[in-house]
Amino acid sequence: MSQLESIQDGNSPIWLPRLAVHGGPRFLQIADALQAALADGSLKPGDRLPPQRQLAAQLAVDLTTITRAYDEARRRNLLEGRGARGTYVAAPKVELNAVLDLSMNTPPPPDGVDFDDMLKQGLAQVLMRADNELLMTYHLAGGSDSDRKAGAQWLAPMFGQVDARQVVVCPGAQAAIAALMLALTEPGDAILAEPMSYPGLRTAASQFGRHIIAVAADQHGMLPEKLEQACRQHKPALVYLNPTLQNPCATTMPERRRKELASIARRCNVRIVEDDPYWLLADAPPPPVATFAPEQAYYISTLSKCLTPGLRVAFVLIRDPHERERFLVALRSFALMVAPLTAALATQWILDGSADRLMDGVRKEARLRHRMARDIMAGRYSGAGDGLHVWLELPVYWNSSQLARAAGNEGIAVTPAEAFATGGGSVNAIRISLGSIKDRGRLRAGLQRLSQLLARRPESFSAAVV
Repeated sequence: MSQLESIQDGNSPIWLPRLAVHGGPRFLQIADALQAALADGSLKPGDRLPPQRQLAAQLAVDLTTITRAYDEARRRNLLEGRGARGTYVAAPKVELNAVLDLSMNTPPPPDGVDFDDMLKQGLAQVLMRADNELLMTYHLAGGSDSDRKAGAQWLAPMFGQVDARQVVVCPGAQAAIAALMLALTEPGDAILAEPMSYPGLRTAASQFGRHIIAVAADQHGMLPEKLEQACRQHKPALVYLNPTLQNPCATTMPERRRKELASIARRCNVRIVEDDPYWLLADAPPPPVATFAPEQAYYISTLSKCLTPGLRVAFVLIRDPHERERFLVALRSFALMVAPLTAALATQWILDGSADRLMDGVRKEARLRHRMARDIMAGRYSGAGDGLHVWLELPVYWNSSQLARAAGNEGIAVTPAEAFATGGGSVNAIRISLGSIKDRGRLRAGLQRLSQLLARRPESFSAAVV
């Protein structure tokens, strides 16, 4: 860590970091030095920092470096601007919400990736190259030619070369699922899914008057013989599959099982919605089910789980042009388009390689967090070592709802099995999400507290009445 100097300029001390020749980007060195100065007491809340031009001259760096350093320090809540009075060391941020959120599946912040800079650079490129008026007006659903081209590139690791005309750009996977449900089913129709499935499927089905029927599964996913039996008995309109790092059970369906399910779908003439948000995060996943039943399957890949939920962009592969038009009509009934600015940013990141760099960082961070969870949970850990979540089966003295309430009383949010149940029996488990807590130290603390809670037998918990 760079050392600090304090020199006098009139009556005001000037804070100066010492920059190392081979210490990495200088703006990060300055921000790190500021953080270290707060930690060791060299700087205190309320201290005024040098004006940016003055500090740039003292350090013999350009003004842009100081501006980026101060921006980074503000992002870390270390600085605050007070208008014409200058820039000051910020008071410690009071954490009013002490809950450690292990309930939301979001990508973890990747180490070594300057996300703020990537965002600024991406938006700058978009604004420089695009017509700003087009970024702020209505667009036809489905995405621009450039957006679909980016979608085809995003899907290439799964399918090889993809015809961009077969790609539809949607405002998130949930919108894609809902539009497929509207386009391909009628009120009262049955949709088959595994007993533990993505809650958004159940929500959409409930709103649209469709019925979810659970099909038994084992550690490899939906059982082929049970699928065929359910198809003949219920005449379903759709089969919903989440075959890679399944949400919530974190299992990955092997290739043989995928082929068997695809064969049954073809034989029974039932369509498949393949929701596959985690494929790019998995370690050597099998080909998608849609590879083995291209005429039966509709494939969804969202950026929310690999990059950031804020983009609200998902790509849907629909090969038949008539089916694409039906899908777009359904989508327009509740979501006219993807926000053009975020769609353009997603396209920029995919085409210039930023998306790959960010996703690689997310993948590495997720695996590091899985190792942390495995070490802390010891014999209870049953994760695959990648992806964003762990499915934790509970000891017999806990049930999942009881454990979720007890964890909440300890300031930890987890998701009980009931949130994912589509029917067909109960499972005594919870899902633990590893990405939503930004700081690894806080994540470790949350996992340790949860492990200690699991080791205890439940007590009587009662809410205070006020």
